[in-house]
Amino acid sequence: MPARNQPALDFLLTRRSRPAKTLVRPAPDRDQLTEILTAAARTPDHGKLEPWRFVVLGRAALDRLAQSVAARAATLSLDAAATEKAVSQYRDSPLAVVVIASPKAQDKVPQIEQTWSAGAACLALLNAALAAGWGANWLTGWAAHDRALMGPALALSDWESVVGFVHIGTETAAPPERPRPDLARIVDWQLD
Repeated sequence: MPARNQPALDFLLTRRSRPAKTLVRPAPDRDQLTEILTAAARTPDHGKLEPWRFVVLGRAALDRLAQSVAARAATLSLDAAATEKAVSQYRDSPLAVVVIASPKAQDKVPQIEQTWSAGAACLALLNAALAAGWGANWLTGWAAHDRALMGPALALSDWESVVGFVHIGTETAAPPERPRPDLARIVDWQLD
């Protein structure tokens, strides 16, 4: 039998994102966040390309982004509810790490695999923050995918895109458990 890491397995079997709206200060400091980012950077990466990068947004940067989202929502004539939902994600967050897909031009690893690696980095970041004891949530929304907004706000290159915002802070309420997938519906066993 292989060596079992029961604490890690227990964590994965019970992990639960914390709603971003329930996160408050304090957030991890630079040293604590460096450990979390180091864990996230151990993401599977076919070809060792590092087809992702991280942008850490503290309170001042999040306030600027919230103002930019509000201005962009007005330009797009979004209703008040959609605008408030998008703005509050940035205005109310204690800290956010943006995971950027940054694929590398080369022939051996298809761009889609590089994008999947960036998604894996987002999940690794979320799980590392949770394992370190913080509340964390991975969010996107219309603003995250609005190139005209996020391109300048996050200094995105033409080939880069936002995979997600991982909001991190101190949780104020543990979320209730929710129904999980029925393995009988989603697993196809082909062992013979």
